[in-house]
Amino acid sequence: MPYFDAASSAPLHPVARQALLASLDEGWADPARLYQEGRRARLLLDASREAAAEAVGCRPDELSFTPSGTRAVHSGIAGSLAGRRRVGRHLVVSAVEHSSVLHAAASHAADRGTVTEVGVDRKGRVAPEAYGRALRADTALACLQSANHEVGTEQPVADVAQACEGAGVPLLVDAAQSLAWGPVEGRWSLLAASAHKWGGPPGVGLLAVRKGVRFASQDPADERESGRAPGFENIPAVVAAAASLRAVQQETAAEAERLRGLVELIRTRVPELVPDVEVVGDAVRRLPHLVTFSCLYVDGETLLHELDRAGFSVSSGSSCTSSTLTPSHVLRAMGVLSEGNVRVSLPIGTAQDDVERFLAVLPGAVRDVRERLGAPSAAPPVAETRGAATADGEAPAPAAALTVDALGRRCPVPVIELAKVIGDVPVGEMVAVLSDDEAARLDIPAWCGMRGQEYVGERPAERGTVYLVRRRE
Repeated sequence: MPYFDAASSAPLHPVARQALLASLDEGWADPARLYQEGRRARLLLDASREAAAEAVGCRPDELSFTPSGTRAVHSGIAGSLAGRRRVGRHLVVSAVEHSSVLHAAASHAADRGTVTEVGVDRKGRVAPEAYGRALRADTALACLQSANHEVGTEQPVADVAQACEGAGVPLLVDAAQSLAWGPVEGRWSLLAASAHKWGGPPGVGLLAVRKGVRFASQDPADERESGRAPGFENIPAVVAAAASLRAVQQETAAEAERLRGLVELIRTRVPELVPDVEVVGDAVRRLPHLVTFSCLYVDGETLLHELDRAGFSVSSGSSCTSSTLTPSHVLRAMGVLSEGNVRVSLPIGTAQDDVERFLAVLPGAVRDVRERLGAPSAAPPVAETRGAATADGEAPAPAAALTVDALGRRCPVPVIELAKVIGDVPVGEMVAVLSDDEAARLDIPAWCGMRGQEYVGERPAERGTVYLVRRRE
């Protein structure tokens, strides 16, 4: 069964398995002790730190092992903010950061800190100059992912790091998605990563803090891992994580172009095979193994189940999955279609035959879901024609010729109902869609762009929101 969700967690690398089993016999003792067993454990820990530091591009004494990538992010943010408290309590993040960063930012804001979110373009990329404008005299820390976990877009870390350095602000980079593909470029100050993303064992994270960066751990005092990760080190898992990181980086140097070709095949073929699809993310500056697309008139959770039954494990940032009733914050920040979202992330060694079989199965799976939902027949794409909301966000005065009541109905039903009735109103007249589904705020404008209709704007209603669409053809 092809596993196409490496961005969530990569399969355990053979080197990780071998190192884990071998170190279970040698790395069980306390590395802080001076007797023979402790010295052996210390040698394994030090060797792993050196190997991981080389892969990251930092000094061994700048790197600590943490219980997870999330813990590395939280510790890095909290320690940096505390270490620079005299400067101020302002934090800068991008709108598409991993939830671990955004949750830490929310916690900081709840503790009376200030947070600025830097927006992205429709490809999911920040503008370095926007980060520069967000930096202030009281900015204690800036955070930026090296590459996005949902759409694969690579961020201009080196340029943002340069802007931060000029302003005297440390930059924390979440490198969880990219570290397997090589060190992060640029003069970053802190870096966090997670072993299970590159084929290491779960439960191991990395936190690198450059010398000279003010850092005050917020954990109780502990002599281990420079005080940044209290508790007894899981040496067998650490050994496996470091060994697999080195092995994976060597493999990806040769594997990157092959996987990039397979992803390009998916990016090209999916819109040809499946009508009404939007491929999202940067087509050029992206991770080599990841592609994301969204399908109109499709329930994302149902589509994932259909693909699972066909033997393919993929994931989704769709609002229609069981884990959330709101659109992915990444897709929302990009302003792209969220319904029927599919993320394909290929592990190292993926065969082209598996990708071809996926492309053969996908059209039928999408068609079956659309038929079950009563979606209208697909139409060929037309030129984009988007309207704009008024400055205050309220819809213009003219009344709609027809109203679709989609209250209580989740995506993609509001868009399906809109598509069914748009032909019933004269050209130039409007349809009002009443919806309380947060995804409609993204999906109705996206549908208008894909179908050549005019998105007029939105206005609040007693229940939900009214979205106005003018028929253009």
